[in-house]
Amino acid sequence: MAADEKAQARIEQAKGKVKEIVGRAVGNERLTAEGRAGQSKGDIRDAKEKTKDAFHR
Repeated sequence: MAADEKAQARIEQAKGKVKEIVGRAVGNERLTAEGRAGQSKGDIRDAKEKTKDAFHR
């Protein structure tokens, strides 16, 4: 399960990065903001998984 969560975190980060880049390229601030939010969500999920790993060792 943890591997799935880690993979999901990376996917969210990547999707967010793509949205941010596309948003900047076309000048769409909303899309850029959504991209940053997606990256943050992925970062939080990744941090949560790292914390769980640290306590389960």
